Amino acid sequence: MTLSISSAFDAGNIRVLSIDTDSSLWRAELEIRADKDSDFYQWFHFRVAGAAGREVELVITNCAGSAYPNGWPGYKARVSEDRENWLLADTSYADGRLTIRVEPDGNALWVAYFAPYSMERHHDLVAWAALQPGVSQKELGLTLDGQPLDLLTLGEGPKQVWLYARQHPGETMAEWWMEGAIERLCDREDSVARLLRQKATFHIVPNMNPDGSLRGHLRTNAVGVNLNREWDAPSMERSPEVFLVRAEMDRTGVDFAIDVHGDEAIPGVFLAGFEGVASLKPEQLALYNRYVALLDARSPDFQTRLGYPSAPPGKANLSMSTAQLAERYGAVSMTLEMPFKDHDDLPDPDYGWSPARSMQLGRDCMAALAEMIGEL
Repeated sequence: MTLSISSAFDAGNIRVLSIDTDSSLWRAELEIRADKDSDFYQWFHFRVAGAAGREVELVITNCAGSAYPNGWPGYKARVSEDRENWLLADTSYADGRLTIRVEPDGNALWVAYFAPYSMERHHDLVAWAALQPGVSQKELGLTLDGQPLDLLTLGEGPKQVWLYARQHPGETMAEWWMEGAIERLCDREDSVARLLRQKATFHIVPNMNPDGSLRGHLRTNAVGVNLNREWDAPSMERSPEVFLVRAEMDRTGVDFAIDVHGDEAIPGVFLAGFEGVASLKPEQLALYNRYVALLDARSPDFQTRLGYPSAPPGKANLSMSTAQLAERYGAVSMTLEMPFKDHDDLPDPDYGWSPARSMQLGRDCMAALAEMIGEL
């Protein structure tokens, strides 16, 4: 058999520059394709075929020009032969080149920046949730590529809670988080879910960027737009995803919101808030800080040492959703970040930060919210 590398599938992204199988160590040079109409790139996802029992060196050559080159040192790629279990690969970075060394047992091995969350799995999640008691599903509209933008709603309480993920489609841990949170909220025997559904109505967008997800983008939609820079003035021409979601938020109001993401460089889980908004109220900030403290106490995977600096007073970027929601609705809003790298406080040499840990964090975030939902 000969070595084959392909990415013509859901969320696939790689370009093959060369393949050399003339020595005992097979070697391929590759590069990541940029998002359409954009300079952003960092997400990769491809299949290696025909290499059972062979040592293979995969070199991604254009990492120096990627969106977040500081994310590569200390990073390890994920590999899977069953597409369910994604393990850390032997990975090194030097001089703008990421080298991944594998020795597959079988003739098909998948390699990715992080464990993918496919659009098929997204549709399965939405279909399953929509059939659960007390859950309704609505299509807010269509994306520029004609994909549905799904909203799930559940709960009977007066507090309006919004959860939304994957504005940046390559941050797939965000939808793994969503799966964990949704499963917990749909469990009618779970006391946390029962309390939350009694006190609040949840509006959930599991995937804000279906087009970028399917295309294998890191950060943008079908026309190269970063959705998390559109919240001050979205349009149906550039950012229908934000336009449609914000319109629904205007209809329902927002008391509490979590925007779920992944961070390339910081090896930990953290939250970013809205400290720089012009209308900041002491009680609004106090509730945000209370949620941070509750999650810190509940989840060993969460930490407060590492994170982003707060915006100075009055200098928040209202094109970003967390600041826009805090300013527009007076919401207790936040951005949750999970790592692409391993988690430094609790490292896992086999899986690193993983889908399972993302899902557990989603469950823990709901439990922390249950402890303060009556205070919103």
